[in-house]
Amino acid sequence: MIMAREYKSFEEIDQHLSVLKLQREIDQENLKLNFYKAKVDLAPSKLLQGLGTTFSESRTWKNVLVLFIAKKVLGILRKRNRKEIQE
Repeated sequence: MIMAREYKSFEEIDQHLSVLKLQREIDQENLKLNFYKAKVDLAPSKLLQGLGTTFSESRTWKNVLVLFIAKKVLGILRKRNRKEIQE
């Protein structure tokens, strides 16, 4: 619950409004900075670097390579099968 604030003069009101305006500007700049950091962290090159580190640490590169080659070989075999069936 927000408590109503009592002011004794217009100067106090102006001062409080100035503080609120500055806080708003600071929050906007923080939002911009966080957006920029998220944008940089989610950039494709950054994601690939992170994946490369993960793969190299856990020896997953070998698994990925084997999976890639297996998919390619299976694709070639399926194409040959389809051609043979159609003829």
